[in-house]
Amino acid sequence: MSRIGKTPIPIPKGVEVTLNQGTIQVKGPKGEVTVDAHPMIVYQVDGGQVQLERKQNNKIAREQYGLRRTLLNNAIVGVSQGFEKGLELVGVGYRVSVSGNTVELSVGYSHPQQFTLPEGVSARTEGNKLFVSGISKEHVGEAAAKIRRIRPPEPYKGKGIKYINEEIRRKAGKSAKK
Repeated sequence: MSRIGKTPIPIPKGVEVTLNQGTIQVKGPKGEVTVDAHPMIVYQVDGGQVQLERKQNNKIAREQYGLRRTLLNNAIVGVSQGFEKGLELVGVGYRVSVSGNTVELSVGYSHPQQFTLPEGVSARTEGNKLFVSGISKEHVGEAAAKIRRIRPPEPYKGKGIKYINEEIRRKAGKSAKK
């Protein structure tokens, strides 16, 4: 049995959870998110928390139990606190700038690389660090991963775009001839 699914989800102050037919509406100070409800899961909002229960004990219901709880929890955290991923540019002459919903990266190519942020995702810079933020954990993570793919870190000098908490496994270069 899923230990994740059994845990009730606390609803913080200022967040409103509404159960609709087939969807769950979550409203908070940062915005509004709609999460799909699964027909084999029963959702109950009571006393400042959301509790999930399975209707049956078959394989699909067990698979969806923990997943649906995590998706709903991410929506509640997103509208109350938001999510943020940090990226760092490592390399001589590597720069990043943000204008509106466009991120411009100078990462060693002949022309600056442009990346358009999806709706609901914003970015800010601090020196050679780029912070991608929004209310949807999925959209923030996907935007950060796409930006990182423009110039992934290489293992010899460590140059490229990496997550702030990422550790690059370094390789030894060619040894000198004797």
